[in-house]
Amino acid sequence: MPQGKKTYDCIIADDDEVDKLTVVSFVRRYPFLNISGVFDLGSDALEFCKQKQQDVLFLDIDMPGINGMEMRKQLIDIPVCIFITSYPDFAVEGFELSALDFLVKPLKAERFDKAMHRLQDYMQVRQKAELLDYTLGADSLFIKDGHQRIKIHLHEVLYLEALKDYTAIVTASKKYCVLSSLGNLLKEKAFQAFIRIHRSYAVQKHFISTIAAHEILIQGISLPIGRSYKEALELLKT
Repeated sequence: MPQGKKTYDCIIADDDEVDKLTVVSFVRRYPFLNISGVFDLGSDALEFCKQKQQDVLFLDIDMPGINGMEMRKQLIDIPVCIFITSYPDFAVEGFELSALDFLVKPLKAERFDKAMHRLQDYMQVRQKAELLDYTLGADSLFIKDGHQRIKIHLHEVLYLEALKDYTAIVTASKKYCVLSSLGNLLKEKAFQAFIRIHRSYAVQKHFISTIAAHEILIQGISLPIGRSYKEALELLKT
C-alpha cells in the first residue's frame, strides 16, 4: 500500500439486486476499498457523489433513468471508474470515458482480482506521479525515481501495461511506471519491437512463448488478447 492514503472510497450502482450484492461481496474482499454507498438508481448515486467526494466508481451501464455512461460523464473528475455490465459492446465507449477497466457479467473472482490489482497500481502511481519522468536512449530507458535514475535495458522489458495516463513497464524482476500513455510510448522508435495485443497491453515479440485463442503466455504470465488485435498476432504464427 502507498505511504499516503491507505483506503479509497467507492460507490456501487446497479439496479439488479443480485448483481449489486455480488459486486458488494467482491469489493469487501479488498481492505484498501471502503464502500461509501450502494445504489439502485444512477440519479441517487450521482447526487451522493456530488455531496461526498469518491475515489472509485463501480457502475452498471444499463440502469433506468441516468445510466452508468451518463453518470461517468458528470463525474469525470473521479479518478477511477470500472464499468460492470452484461453488454460487452459498450466497452469501446466505456474506455473513451476514461474507464480503468470494463467487467462483463457474470462476474468472475479471478477477473475481478486482476481489475483490483490494476486499480491499486494506478492509485499508487497517481500518488507519486512527480517521480515518473523518463529518458530514452538507443537501447535503454532511464527512469527517474526520486533522486535516482534507474537504467533499464529495453531487451529486458517483458510487456507494457496501460494505466490510463500512465504506463507500467514490466521486467522479470520489477514493475516500473512512467507518465506517458501506452499509445504515445509505442510511437517511440525504441519500442518498435513491441506489438499491441490489447487496449491495455503491448508485449515484446521475442518473449512470447504461446499464442492461444484468447491469451498469450510470456514467461508463464498470461495476458489477454483483444479481438481487434488478433489479426496482427496471427501473422506471428506464420
